[in-house]
Amino acid sequence: MIEVGGTLPEAVFSILEDGEIRNPHTGTLFSEKKVVLFAVPGAFTPTCSAAHLPGYIALADKIKAKGVDSIICVSVNDAFVMDAWGKSQNADEIIMLADGNGSFAEQIGLNMDTDSFGGIRSIRYSMIVDDGVVSALNVEDPGRFEVSDAETILKQL
Repeated sequence: MIEVGGTLPEAVFSILEDGEIRNPHTGTLFSEKKVVLFAVPGAFTPTCSAAHLPGYIALADKIKAKGVDSIICVSVNDAFVMDAWGKSQNADEIIMLADGNGSFAEQIGLNMDTDSFGGIRSIRYSMIVDDGVVSALNVEDPGRFEVSDAETILKQL
C-alpha cells in the first residue's frame, strides 16, 4: 500500500469533458500541484452519495482556500457514470475521475475485491498529494467512513 512520502505511480484515467472522453494521466493531474484526492467504492452508492462526496462539495471553497489546486474524486466506474454522478450531486468544483478497470487502485495497493457486489473496487480513502508525493493518507477500515471525510482533510491542510 502506498504510504506518506510515496510517489503516485504513472496511471491513465478517464473523464468526460464537453461530451468527449479524455484520458489524463498522473503527471497532468498531480505534477507541480497540491491536490486532494479521495476515493469511493462506487458512484451512486449510499455512503458515497449521502456523505463522502457531499462533504467535499460543501467544503470545496475552504479546501481550495488552503492552497489546493484541485479536488479529485476517483472511483472504479466508467467516465460516463462518474460524470452523471457528479452532475446529480452538483459537484462542479470536484474533478470526477474514472479508474475504469481499477488499475490505479491496484497500483497503489488500495483495491479490494467485493465479489458479486461489483468486483474489484477501491478502498475508501483520502489523501493530500504535493507534486505527485503523498503528504497525508487516510484509509478507512472496511465498511467505515470515519477518517477520509472532507473535515479531516481540511484539518490536515
